[in-house]
Amino acid sequence: MSGRGKGGKAKTGGKSKSRSARAGLQFPVGRLHRMLRKGNYAGRIGGGAPFVAMSGRGKGGKAKTGGKSKSRSARAGLQFPVGRLHRMLRKGNYAGRIGGGAPVYLAAVLEYLAAEVLELAGNAARDNKKTRINPRHLQLAVRNDEELNKLLSGVTIAQGGVLPNIQAVLLPKKTGGEKE
Repeated sequence: MSGRGKGGKAKTGGKSKSRSARAGLQFPVGRLHRMLRKGNYAGRIGGGAPFVAMSGRGKGGKAKTGGKSKSRSARAGLQFPVGRLHRMLRKGNYAGRIGGGAPVYLAAVLEYLAAEVLELAGNAARDNKKTRINPRHLQLAVRNDEELNKLLSGVTIAQGGVLPNIQAVLLPKKTGGEKE
């Protein structure tokens, strides 16, 4: 026998090489294999599939993806920065680990709230015959909307002023004269 066991591989005595190193690739072949198995691409994925997926790329050089990289915000169809929110969630010590979908969901919620407030503030500015939204318009928008007022009840908007409100008892009484 030539030092081979039941497995058919010669024992080297050192650390075992990863599949990426054995194939001469820099991409994580094991991770790609796992992702291919998880996705609904086929019933079974052969052992050579990750190598085939990486073929056409030698050592060094750039991978031929055929286009520019897309940001996570663009992939989700959002304007708010998903990557920045992910970084803030990680650095904020909210949890030990942050899932990939959490910053996308947070960005979508924040974008929706911003759009809602800006739409109402734009309506308030238009009602006051102005083309620019100022803090007064934000204050009127938030305080006249029941749900936003409840959400931002503890928030003071600088230079926002107060809502116009006259108590009913202070209003002049209507006269009883009949019109003909």
